[in-house]
Amino acid sequence: MVFSWAERAWHLTLEFVYDYWHRIIEKRSQERYMEAISVDPSGDFLTLKIVNKILRFHAIWLRDNARDSQTRSTGNGQRLIALRDIPADTTIAHAELQGGWLAVEFAPEHKKVTFDLSWLEANAYDNTLPVKRGWLPPDTQIWSSELEQHVPTGDFQALAKGGTALVEWLSQINRYGFAKVVNGPVEEGALFRVVDLFGYVRETNYGRLFEVRTEVNPTNLAYTGVGLQAHTDNPYRDPVPTVQVLYCLESTAAGGENMVVDGFAAVKRLQDENETYFDLLANHCARFEYAGEAGVHLTSRRPMIELAPDGELIAVRFNNRSMAAVTEIPFDKMALYYEAYRRLGEIIDDEAMEVSFRLNPGEAFIVDNTRVLHARKGYSGEGNRWLQGCYADKDGVRSTYKAMQGDVALEAGR
Repeated sequence: MVFSWAERAWHLTLEFVYDYWHRIIEKRSQERYMEAISVDPSGDFLTLKIVNKILRFHAIWLRDNARDSQTRSTGNGQRLIALRDIPADTTIAHAELQGGWLAVEFAPEHKKVTFDLSWLEANAYDNTLPVKRGWLPPDTQIWSSELEQHVPTGDFQALAKGGTALVEWLSQINRYGFAKVVNGPVEEGALFRVVDLFGYVRETNYGRLFEVRTEVNPTNLAYTGVGLQAHTDNPYRDPVPTVQVLYCLESTAAGGENMVVDGFAAVKRLQDENETYFDLLANHCARFEYAGEAGVHLTSRRPMIELAPDGELIAVRFNNRSMAAVTEIPFDKMALYYEAYRRLGEIIDDEAMEVSFRLNPGEAFIVDNTRVLHARKGYSGEGNRWLQGCYADKDGVRSTYKAMQGDVALEAGR
């Protein structure tokens, strides 16, 4: 093929531009890792400068996190040694930068290990921890009624094929704590196919699944047409089921719209209004109980607002129907505790906090039961309303999401 002068000039220009930007990107990448490194005279830690960050790493931490084949399995990444196998007096004998890698020699083992600088940056622990209790990680987004215009939703037919659609849906569950499913099959047990997308059913005393429809002499108020206050499920259980799925098979009764409330947003609002209220519900255990059927008497003792030792907000337990007599509060704080409990309930009941939607046959929703409270509005005795529910665990949601993130990224790079 013969190119004209203009075409050749155009191709040469494109090659020049591509080469120029390639060199710029490469230079910036190199500059990113043109760090300074220094080892403390004691050898107990090193200091690494990455761009504008100054990060310190202890010798024992680096040795414990070595990625070499003698320390970690190349097949599954699990450690092959215990901490007892690493000398307690481990120090850094020498460290140097090698491109995008950090090479370290440990004493007294004389062991040499390399670390990816991007991995070190991602796993750095030399950071200032949040000082305010109730903090949330950056991938958690709190919400209120405005989310009703953009309810996170996945099409079952697309989700069942995996790929990007499933990754995005799982991402929404992680971020918002709930998501809907539409366009699913209208058949008994279809909710198990939703759970199969990310994990496994957790069987309880209610069975592998439970029916949600009006019953005569029901064992649980969920099986009546009574409207329910937003709540988390099974707070009387340890550990509490961390995921719930509700799947609609029939819906001809008037009313009965489903409703979700972000428990984290409600708790943060309470904290902003009254720090003392927040502290009371976080520092003292409530008691929850269920004994609504023969052979079952479930109890738990947990705070309504659960924090990690470093202050991260990790769970909310709120269920007026299952609240037992609270006995863990000192006498001089009990009245104030009830004020805090009442105020949290008022915030949860505020329509500005809720997102409502109606489930039609073949539709479902999934909630993080440690965060999102769910409810339903009352419905009439005419027509039919039939949902099936089950429990699962969010470690499956997170695991599937993390694994698929890597797969989708790899596929996109091919």
